[in-house]
Amino acid sequence: MDVLIQGYPGRAVFHGGLGWSTITLLRTEGRVILIDVGAFGVRKPLLKQLQARGVAPADVTDVVLTHAHYDHAVNFVLFPNATVWIGARELAWAAEQPPGFNPLPELYVRELEASPSVRRLQGGDAFLPGLQAIDAPGHTPGHLLFYWTSDAGDVLFTGDAAKNRAELLSRNVADTDDRARSLDSLDTIWQWWRRRDGTVLVPGHDLSMNLDDEGQPVYLGTRQAAISAWFSETLETATPIDLCCGPRPGFLTPSVE
Repeated sequence: MDVLIQGYPGRAVFHGGLGWSTITLLRTEGRVILIDVGAFGVRKPLLKQLQARGVAPADVTDVVLTHAHYDHAVNFVLFPNATVWIGARELAWAAEQPPGFNPLPELYVRELEASPSVRRLQGGDAFLPGLQAIDAPGHTPGHLLFYWTSDAGDVLFTGDAAKNRAELLSRNVADTDDRARSLDSLDTIWQWWRRRDGTVLVPGHDLSMNLDDEGQPVYLGTRQAAISAWFSETLETATPIDLCCGPRPGFLTPSVE
């Protein structure tokens, strides 16, 4: 398992949701699987990460989508040989929605609904080597979790049913279509996370985590996120802005008011 794109637990104050979601690569039993595929802005870094691991877009055999929002789903079109897996209820719901001011990419949902490469999942389905789908509605009506069992250990992919560590610890959620069902889905996540010691949880918008001896979420890895902006009069001078909660040499750290 390789986390190719690290999710980020934040939103832009003046420019809408950042939409920086997690993308994970699984390679097992002759399959090359992506769990979620991100939005437009991640295309170049995603290709770079795939190339660094010797994977071409045509090598990807399966794209697995937690839900239909743009920041998790639109790049399925980049993988011409992949079977695309998505919840049947999720796709039916998304296809019924009229264009609106929401995170659904209407034209891409239309393509998902019509594509012969798409396979529709139900909660409980075991559909790829070691992968099981689990119902987790709330954020969207047909959102799914995915639990991967392997010889190296188990991994729980939560998508936006648990976007970040704050939601897991507070047992509360932001950005949900149905708060009561989202809270039930958080309980489901905790139940699956505790099933086996050492299980890694990969959230939709944060670093991967496991549980310490006290049963508390502990980050795995180091967060990396920054913006480089041209505020000066030349392209040679750019200002790097750190988005990772602490000062770093050469970076401007934004103040919080």
